[in-house]
Amino acid sequence: MTRRIRAFSALLAALTFGGAIALAQTPAKPPRAVIELFTSQGCSSCPAADALFVELAKDPSLIALTLPVTYWDYLGWKDTLGQDVFSKRQKYYAKGRGDGQIYTPQAVINGAAHMVGSDKAQIERSLKDQASPALPVSVTLSEAAGNVSIKLDPTGSGSERGGGVWLVPISRLVTVPIERGENKGKSITYANVVRGIVRVGEWTGAATTMSVPLATAQLPNADAYVVLVQGDQPNRVILGAARSPR
Repeated sequence: MTRRIRAFSALLAALTFGGAIALAQTPAKPPRAVIELFTSQGCSSCPAADALFVELAKDPSLIALTLPVTYWDYLGWKDTLGQDVFSKRQKYYAKGRGDGQIYTPQAVINGAAHMVGSDKAQIERSLKDQASPALPVSVTLSEAAGNVSIKLDPTGSGSERGGGVWLVPISRLVTVPIERGENKGKSITYANVVRGIVRVGEWTGAATTMSVPLATAQLPNADAYVVLVQGDQPNRVILGAARSPR
């Protein structure tokens, strides 16, 4: 009887271990959305949105990115995280939508719908109203021998339109004390602060795998990265996304 119990225990352990391996090898589900926040340290309306995005960044089904703009720097405080390329990206979105609306804090979902970045209810409604529960291109990332392998696979309608593959280094959390301007005296924490946006490949609509040097993601102050698949102008809709595997 003792031998039978030991044999059964060993078999159960093997099955459990095998199941754990299978689970670990299962690719992560494609995120349901990428949400970008255009914000500024010189904007008195932005801290509420910045705080909301810290919470949104904890949701594993979302990829929340913070992109500090520079066009409010003249108000008395130069944004220490701001980059002109983020201001241009916001303008590209407005041009693609055709509405010309550029403001802070502005949240943009999947490169399309926009709303006030602190309006949690509107963000939730927009996510709920999406036609699909996940982005149409599955993006799987792995690292080996100093390279990032990016596997792209269409999973739904819309992915055949193609576009660019972008590597986006980020800092997961950054706290900045504001010394002047409208937010003087506040310390504001930002989630997933974008440090750069680099186009590393092209998406043709077909399943493919590409390799990118890991050094592309290793910018100063960046401790993670995101890969985006995004349509080109005029419609800069985000088709797929994934977080770094570390």
